[in-house]
Amino acid sequence: MGEPATKDVLSLDELEAAGGLRTGRKHILSILVENKPGVLTRIAGLFARRGFNIDTLAVGPTDDERISRITLTLDGAVHPIDQVTKQLHKLVNVLKIRDLEPAETLARELAMFKISADGVARAEVMQICEIFRAKIIDVSKRSLIVEVTGTYDKVDAFERLVRPFGLIEMARTGEIAIARGRGET
Repeated sequence: MGEPATKDVLSLDELEAAGGLRTGRKHILSILVENKPGVLTRIAGLFARRGFNIDTLAVGPTDDERISRITLTLDGAVHPIDQVTKQLHKLVNVLKIRDLEPAETLARELAMFKISADGVARAEVMQICEIFRAKIIDVSKRSLIVEVTGTYDKVDAFERLVRPFGLIEMARTGEIAIARGRGET
C-alpha cells in the first residue's frame, strides 16, 4: 500500500485488504461525557478492545462547560454496535449515548487542503472552490490553502477534484453531527 501523501494508486483488492471499504450501515454516535481527563482514552480503548475501527472522532465543548460531546463515526456491519454501547453506558464519566440515524441527522466536516496551483492551474482550482463554496484562506506563489465545510461526501468529492493538481497537504476534522428537530441531545 502507498505511503501517506503519495500519489500511488491502490487496486480494489489492496483497498479491501487494508479494510478501506465500508461494509454496512454507518453509525454516528453522539456521546455526552463529563469533561475530565482520561475519558476519551477510556472510550477509544473500549472500541479498540472490541475490534472496532473508528472512522472519525471529534470532541468539543457543549453549552455546559462540565460536559463534552464526542462524535464518533464507524462502520457498524463489521461488529454489532449494541454490545459496545451497553459497555459505554457502564463507564462512569459517560452521561448519554445516541446512535444517530443518518437520515435524521445533520453532519458536517471541516477540511483544509494545500494545493499546488500556479498559472492556469490556479484559475481552475479557484473555479472548483467557487462551485464547492470553498474559501481560499492563504495564497503563495505556488500553492493555495483552501477551507471546505460540508458533508463527508462533499469533502471527498472536493478532494478527488483537486488531487490531480497536486495535493501537498490535507487536514480533516472528522464529522460532527446533531439530530434534526426538537428532540433531546
